[in-house]
Amino acid sequence: MHHPIPTTALPSGRTVPVIGQGTWHMGERKQAFAEEVKSLRHGLDLGMTLIDTAEMYADGGAERVVGEAIKGRRDDAFVVSKVLPTNAGAEGAKRACEASLRRLGTDYIDLYLLHWRGRYKLTETIDAFEGLRRQGKIGAWGVSNFDTDDMDELLSLSNGTEVATNQVLYNLNRRGIEYDLLGASQARGMPVMAYSPLDEARLLRHPDLIHIAKAHQATVAQVALAFLISKPGVIVIPKTGMQERVRENRGSVDVKLTGDDLTLLDKAFPPPMAKMALEMI
Repeated sequence: MHHPIPTTALPSGRTVPVIGQGTWHMGERKQAFAEEVKSLRHGLDLGMTLIDTAEMYADGGAERVVGEAIKGRRDDAFVVSKVLPTNAGAEGAKRACEASLRRLGTDYIDLYLLHWRGRYKLTETIDAFEGLRRQGKIGAWGVSNFDTDDMDELLSLSNGTEVATNQVLYNLNRRGIEYDLLGASQARGMPVMAYSPLDEARLLRHPDLIHIAKAHQATVAQVALAFLISKPGVIVIPKTGMQERVRENRGSVDVKLTGDDLTLLDKAFPPPMAKMALEMI
């Protein structure tokens, strides 16, 4: 019997599950399309209703996979997509959003993110996002790959406090955000989305994770995900195109790490002792 998936609240008060589904590398192979759609639908069935995608992924191919997966059940899904920084100008963001909407087969995106900072001023992008929100094209907006100084600048701008989330690289191998960015986000009541929570599968053969997984009769992936979702205000978005892996990811909420587990993890993956530049992949 699975535990219910915990939720966390966006600044608007809307709640989302702390474990969703990523789509990076989906939509790249035609022969995988049908199975990728099935895996996302299976995740929806299991309560992993947050689906993260981006116009960059497979040049829109991942958004097409998501669009097929949510067809006929749009209200079941919380869709997150991202605009490239090259498209983040006043008019470019509007055009990019419209293109994403067409690929997704929907008339609104729940949460729209700036994928990373580029040449456009943040004020211009925020204004574009706010315009899209007024038009009902997006429900909320946020950012991705913003470090503490980027967030401080953003929050100082008009309407900057409307930011709903910051999606960053975060996993046991890459804990740099725990020094300052994570705590600052938690203090603001703004969730952090952790992408590549398994560090591109690098964590799956770590002996200490294997030891903890055996003790919990769980998998290594479940332990790595459980560590992240034990942190308040953290949403994880593991990607898989296989239904059995979706079920495995869903099972991470049933893994309750002990104090001894966390001590061992801190020894194997030391938390940061000083400020680190935000990592990206």
